[in-house]
Amino acid sequence: MESMDDVLLEADDKMSKCLAFLHQEFTGLRTGKASPSLVENVMVPYYGALTRLREIGGISTPEPRMIVINSYDPTALPAIEKAILAANLGVTPMNDGRVIRIVIPELSEERRKELVKVAKRMSEEARVAVRNIRREANEQIKALQKNGKITEDERDHGLSQIQKDTDSSITKIDATLASKEKEVMVV
Repeated sequence: MESMDDVLLEADDKMSKCLAFLHQEFTGLRTGKASPSLVENVMVPYYGALTRLREIGGISTPEPRMIVINSYDPTALPAIEKAILAANLGVTPMNDGRVIRIVIPELSEERRKELVKVAKRMSEEARVAVRNIRREANEQIKALQKNGKITEDERDHGLSQIQKDTDSSITKIDATLASKEKEVMVV
């Protein structure tokens, strides 16, 4: 690292990426509503190569509890159907020869609580990642001070800035978790 500003910017960038990754993980967490993100990353064997479902078909939600997949190649429908079943998403695809329909069932209270536990685990992993980023940045700042590139006051300022960024990121993670919990528990 060249300077303390580089360390601070890199740490802030990594923390932002942790939060973005958590948002991405949460979109795949099924609630009672149909969402294309539930199936768009399912890998389908297509002409010998694993391909994301969103790349070989159009995914839409014409109704709040239904996903419709319209394959660009109708011969791929059986492979798409098998891939969705193999992905173990808790849904059963219906293939009518032209499109695949997936009806999203109501979530039971027990399943909702399970999903909340999964969301809490994902957010805890994000918190741990943010804390690891803080630890690395703190070590880099202390090394800069030890090598004489920054003063003790600059080091203290840098360490406090890293802590502020960490606290801010963890607050955002907690807010995201609370929002997802609320969304999952709505009947």
